[in-house]
Amino acid sequence: MVSTAMDYARFSQFLLNRGELDGVRLVSPTTIDLMAANHLPPGTPIGPDMVRFEALAPSAEMGQGFGLGFAVRTDAGRNPLPGSVGDYYWGGAQGTYFWIDPKEQLYVVLMMQSPLARLPYRFLLRQMVYQAVVNKKM
Repeated sequence: MVSTAMDYARFSQFLLNRGELDGVRLVSPTTIDLMAANHLPPGTPIGPDMVRFEALAPSAEMGQGFGLGFAVRTDAGRNPLPGSVGDYYWGGAQGTYFWIDPKEQLYVVLMMQSPLARLPYRFLLRQMVYQAVVNKKM
């Protein structure tokens, strides 16, 4: 499978728009909402291989779960990484990573090829992005 940064960006915008891209509705908002909602029953244990993902593990301890294709933040205050309840993300095995934050109306795409360095850069990127977000409500 091959993709580009622009492909990831357009897909992310499509998800942020809840199923619409360039004025064309492709998927219902309900479908996107279901994809980005936690579907793990309470008490679902994570496998031993998932522990290595640390703050990005879809576990109740990290305030996260898993929907239909994405990990999703379910609780505020549990995860050491910045984000909003309802943000959702996916990380590829080689390092690609993207997340959608509907509350902040943003998406972020990271394209890299470094399995060993992927977690530090994902953590750093989250810190940098949320430090740059300006809350216009104040």
